[in-house]
This record gives sequence, structure tokens and C-alpha cells, in this order.
Amino acid sequence: MKLRAALLCLSLMSGAGASAQTLPDAFTYGPVFEEFGPSAPVETATPLPADMELKVAFDISGTEERGGVNRQFETVARFMNMHARAGVARENIQPAIVVHGGAADYLLQPVPAEDASQTTRLVMALIEEGVPIYLCGQSAASHGISADDLLPGVQMSLSAMTAHAQLSRDGYSLNPF
Repeated sequence: MKLRAALLCLSLMSGAGASAQTLPDAFTYGPVFEEFGPSAPVETATPLPADMELKVAFDISGTEERGGVNRQFETVARFMNMHARAGVARENIQPAIVVHGGAADYLLQPVPAEDASQTTRLVMALIEEGVPIYLCGQSAASHGISADDLLPGVQMSLSAMTAHAQLSRDGYSLNPF
């Protein structure tokens, strides 16, 4: 049984289990996002205090999708859902996202708007929840993307490296997954 639990944890960390369709029943949505970021409740030896501040930067460059959603963006939704479910106050869950490479396309305004992909809908939901999203200006320049092409709320940074340096200065840790 321990081996099975360990394999499930490794699978989730690698993103292999990101699709809700393949997850056990314990994985549910919410409380922050009702369509994205399924997580399972876990009894821990040390409960998380409600006033715990979680300032975590997520670096997203990949375009791999599971179930029509980019697994890296969904990781941010899962981070928010699982910590809110574990009792951390929503205002203390403060992720930030730095996007570069091929993932930049998820930040473009869809034309027409109803053609938005599931990932673009997730990005819009993250922005609505106040998650700052920074696009690497160097990636934007190499892909021919201007600030006018971006979803409202996406901020252009000089580079991904610059955005990470600024977030680190502001107290954000870098998520290693």
C-alpha cells in the first residue's frame, strides 16, 4: 500500500496524473477553482496555520496538455485549491507565474473569444483570482507578440530571468515542480 501511495505521489509530481479523468475519487475541485486543479485532502501531522503566507513563483514554458489543459498552469490551480482546502486563508496563498517559450501562446487573446482553449480559460480564471502573470519579453519578441496581443492582466517583463529576480526580491520562492 505504501508503494502504491508513493507511486501516486511521484506520478502527480511529474504531472502524469493531471487529468481529473484518471485520478482517484479523492481528487476533487475547489474551493478556489471549481473546474481546474483537482487535489486530494491529506491528513498531516502538522496542520497548516491559516495565517501561513505562501508566496511561490511558478515557471511555465511547456505546452504539454492533459485533458485539454496545460499541466503546468493547472499545477498553480491545484496549489491554490489544496492549500485553501487545508485551511490556509485564500489571501495568504499568493502564487505568481512567469511564462516563456512556447507557453506564451496561452496568454494571447483568442479571436473570437469563444474559441479560447481550456488553458486560456484557466489563465483567465487565475487572473480573476489575482494571480500575477508575467510574460518574458524576450520570448514575446522572438514570437512576434506585442503587449496588445495579451490577455488583459498579463504583464510584460523584460525577461523571465528579470521577473524571477524581482519576485525573489519580493519574497517569492521558486516552485521546483
